[in-house]
Amino acid sequence: MDRILLWVLLIIGIILLLFSLRKPLIKDTVLVFLLKSYFSTFFGVIVVGENLVEYPVRFLGQYFETSILFEYFLYPIMCVYFYQTSYHSSLLGIIVQCALYTAALTIIEVLCEKYTDLINYHTWTWMYSFITIFTLSFFVRMIMELINKREQSTG
Repeated sequence: MDRILLWVLLIIGIILLLFSLRKPLIKDTVLVFLLKSYFSTFFGVIVVGENLVEYPVRFLGQYFETSILFEYFLYPIMCVYFYQTSYHSSLLGIIVQCALYTAALTIIEVLCEKYTDLINYHTWTWMYSFITIFTLSFFVRMIMELINKREQSTG
């Protein structure tokens, strides 16, 4: 059943990605996606390597110890939507939206940890997930803010 859930999540992710690419700011969308993939992969390897979290059922489990579906695909897609919805927001609006997206993702993770074999917490907690996801999402959003300001000032 967990493998079916992984395939359903992959299909949902593909659909969400296709819809996100229909919006303007394609360059920004691709950059956010790639930045988020890079940073989440870096931290994911550390968290799994330190045995804080385990992913018993995962795509390409013989090659990867981490959840590549989450780190390379679903989490970056969430960050794309966060970026797109917060593009014209004030700093407070960005923080609130970041917290809402992070809360939704953390709730889904907690449900997966409780009811599936997709993720097992060892010494990890939902609070660590919330803090990590929030921090990385906000960090990438601020990097994009700096890139766009720099681009506007030189162009």
